[in-house]
Amino acid sequence: MINVMAEKLAVNIKAIVPNHPASVDVLRFSLAILLNGIFIITFSLLISLFFDKTTEVATILIAFAFLRQISGGVHLKSGIACVAVSTIGITIISFSSFLNDKTVFIINIMNILLALIFSPSRIEKQTRIKKKYFPILKISSTLVVAANFVFGSPILAVTFLVQCLTLVRFPLRERRDVK
Repeated sequence: MINVMAEKLAVNIKAIVPNHPASVDVLRFSLAILLNGIFIITFSLLISLFFDKTTEVATILIAFAFLRQISGGVHLKSGIACVAVSTIGITIISFSSFLNDKTVFIINIMNILLALIFSPSRIEKQTRIKKKYFPILKISSTLVVAANFVFGSPILAVTFLVQCLTLVRFPLRERRDVK
């Protein structure tokens, strides 16, 4: 659905501005990312109004997006799946404010370890940042999640945990050749 909308918009843009340097494919890709973000933000905020969790959802949206930009993470194969999973996840995380200080502390430690071990993850083909700067992204990601020791926010702890879990890569199983 998102790709179909992005395709139609890209074709229309190219028809209106045929000399635009971007191809229809580049426009479609960019528009799909933009639509994806718009749908996640819109649906999450609409649901948050129903549950009176707008502040929490706004915090989650900003914190998750910021950490994701510097740490990377797994991507779902379809835009609609991304919107659905993200919106549901954001809504669920918005109810995590009941966690106690000890639990937040433990989650913060887990987040630091995950960021140190796995960030940045899966950004090689998604960024113009040169690989030589990846250690800076690792340090930045770790500092961002460590900042929650200052804030002590259950919402941030869980948000960062979910994002840090998207960084994890499992080793591929060894291929067994059949003789």
